Amino acid sequence: MAPHDLRRPFKRPAISDQHKRRELSLLRQSQNRRDAQHHARCLASTLLSLQTPGPDEPIISEPEVTGEPEPEPESEEELISRDLDIRQASKLKGPEARKWFARQLMLPEWMIDVPDRLSDDWYVFARPSGKRCFVVSSNGTTVSRLKNGSFLHRFPSALPSGAKTRDVSGSAQSYCILDCIFHELDQTYYVIDMVCWRGYSLYDCTAEFRFFWLNSKLAETGAFDPPSLYHKYRFSLVPVYNCDQSGLHTAYTGVVPYVKDGLLFYNKHAHYQTGNTPLALVWKDEKCSQYVIDTDSKGQVPIQQQVVLELQDDRKLTTSDDPLVVFGCLDGDFIQKSGLRSGNLLRFAISDGGLSFVDGKLEKADLHYLGKVNRARAFADSYSKVIFQYTVRHSPLRIDDLLSSISSSYVEENETCEVEMVG
Repeated sequence: MAPHDLRRPFKRPAISDQHKRRELSLLRQSQNRRDAQHHARCLASTLLSLQTPGPDEPIISEPEVTGEPEPEPESEEELISRDLDIRQASKLKGPEARKWFARQLMLPEWMIDVPDRLSDDWYVFARPSGKRCFVVSSNGTTVSRLKNGSFLHRFPSALPSGAKTRDVSGSAQSYCILDCIFHELDQTYYVIDMVCWRGYSLYDCTAEFRFFWLNSKLAETGAFDPPSLYHKYRFSLVPVYNCDQSGLHTAYTGVVPYVKDGLLFYNKHAHYQTGNTPLALVWKDEKCSQYVIDTDSKGQVPIQQQVVLELQDDRKLTTSDDPLVVFGCLDGDFIQKSGLRSGNLLRFAISDGGLSFVDGKLEKADLHYLGKVNRARAFADSYSKVIFQYTVRHSPLRIDDLLSSISSSYVEENETCEVEMVG
């Protein structure tokens, strides 16, 4: 990077309110203290008690859904409702089960703009390619389930209470919940976050604290040891870096023992927020991911970008965000002739007119109807995914833009210090 680039901050036309929502999410989490301990205990119980598939029953593996709504602050009544949902989750099937389980994980938004104070307030790491899942150890067994609730593995592990030979005589509350990605090639669970450890909930702890515990506690268990009779799958940590220039460059170019699928950015002050959150971000380019532009059912990149939207009662087409983002409206006669109804997920192509923005908000979208989507899908696309895919095709956010933003913040801080010293 040339020296004169250091003072040129990265700027792009406003196409979202992601920055504002990050600030609101940080404020909201300090006001939204829920019974995290009880929620973790119920989640662990549900994940373990769901019936596992029989020997002749296929295990369903579905692609990751990125468009779950961001949770609103919860009143006491909503907390009670959530607990009822947890107790009933084992009875849910189809789309309802997928929606419930998808909201239990913290799901990153796609990076549309570069966060302020990236080098001070954010971590970065290379995301492993694989199946996102919860891993729960309790009562002498370990279970992993995909975020749609589908059973992945039941096995003995070196995690606390994870095998019949380890810690079974200990407290019945000694359960653990880890947020992992299962990497098929080396049959390894890469742990990207810790939700609960020996019965202690980490939902309302900052990412900085959770990552500290993840590194210190997991190493004490033998989970990193090679597979054995009482430890069927290996666990491993991903290298996490402060998102300064050195850390970002290392995460982007460094060698890791797994296939990379983009970069993940975590705000250091963020709690483990279930559902979609702007305090965790995913970014990709061709050098750090095989899959940057979405492909069709045949694995081919379509000529025109495709989006999945939900049809509402008022005929509007929306994303899965909360609040909903409206992309258009269908004609009533077309809805009737096509046999569509409210709640249908519909696929559209973005035609030559593209997307138009005014003051950071979507004003108009040129959409061409393609048809209904597979019933297995639970959610429409999120706004951040649609816009990330759109910018990748037209004006991508590049690694040099991220590095330039970090450089410019260093220059601004130094200039501020110089002014204060002179004053």
